[in-house]
Amino acid sequence: MRQPAEKNSVSQEAALSDIQTLRKHARETIGDGAVTTGYAANREAVIRLLNEALATELVCVLRYKRHYFMGKGIHADPVKAEFLAHASEEMGHADLLAKRIVELGGEPNFSPDGMSARSHAEYVEGDTLKAMITEDLIAERIAIESYREMIAYLADNDPTTQRMLKEILASEEEHADDLASLLDSTTT
Repeated sequence: MRQPAEKNSVSQEAALSDIQTLRKHARETIGDGAVTTGYAANREAVIRLLNEALATELVCVLRYKRHYFMGKGIHADPVKAEFLAHASEEMGHADLLAKRIVELGGEPNFSPDGMSARSHAEYVEGDTLKAMITEDLIAERIAIESYREMIAYLADNDPTTQRMLKEILASEEEHADDLASLLDSTTT
């Protein structure tokens, strides 16, 4: 039984770079910042996907803020509080995405020109509290599926980005659950 373990240990060690090689590569590619030669994903594609996610988050922030200010009715106050909390959390997601884009050597696209086209979710205003909740839930469901697809696309090629996207995904799922509960309890 010991031989397979030893054999496995030897093959794992063969996959490791020696110290001098690590040092040499770090010096030669210093301009690449956090992206080392071991980065296996298509960096340009990942930056594009992250910029699309950034646009999606920013559109969601704007929609949630509008809904916060425009929500009316007897049941509006707790719903508006939820809209405001979600807007703040979505802005936090946007910040995480922008930071990661920079870490990968890209530029976060905050330009309002084309933001709606880059966003996976639409900006739909809604004219009643129920319509606002519905539109926000639809947008969250789109974000959830988009993040799932990005996570699958990255596979093991970019574990740092994948971990960040999984954290954002968990938050989006929580938002969707909150909104589904609100939708069930809202009649206007």
